[in-house]
Amino acid sequence: MVISRLATPDDAPELVRLRKVMLDEYLGVQSDTAWMAVSVEVLRAKLVGEEGQLAATVVERPDDPGRLAACAVGTIEYRLGGPENPLGISGYVFSVATDPELRRRGYSRACMEELIAWFERRGVRKVDLRASPEGEPLYASLGFARTPDPAMRLALRHTPDRSGAPGTVRS
Repeated sequence: MVISRLATPDDAPELVRLRKVMLDEYLGVQSDTAWMAVSVEVLRAKLVGEEGQLAATVVERPDDPGRLAACAVGTIEYRLGGPENPLGISGYVFSVATDPELRRRGYSRACMEELIAWFERRGVRKVDLRASPEGEPLYASLGFARTPDPAMRLALRHTPDRSGAPGTVRS
């Protein structure tokens, strides 16, 4: 039996490490790692427990306690309500990752099931994610289905001012 749990702030370095594993796989190995230290500190502040807007679920490595084998991260967003979701509470899953040598053992499934339970406890009625071809069978087996919505993105460049508050400049 695979045991998953909600991540704590102490898990932040390992969560960011697993995110890099995932990004390297899809974007090619990235030599710039300066973002990782910043991400660890931000994530530590965001992982405040059950009541926060962001949660990560993890499975620890069976051979190395304290290190993570897999994770799934999710956030709760509020949007205008609609017929299928009158309260407008939506979940979004991202950064589902497993160390390559530990795949095909049910770790991502355990993380996803724990994350879905967290969404349910919070009253979330709709959860979205973007699936890689490798991950799609897992998500489909958990009840996720393709939607007709095409995704689009605008990249904004953020330059912090001296106080640390972000300033936004369009790129």
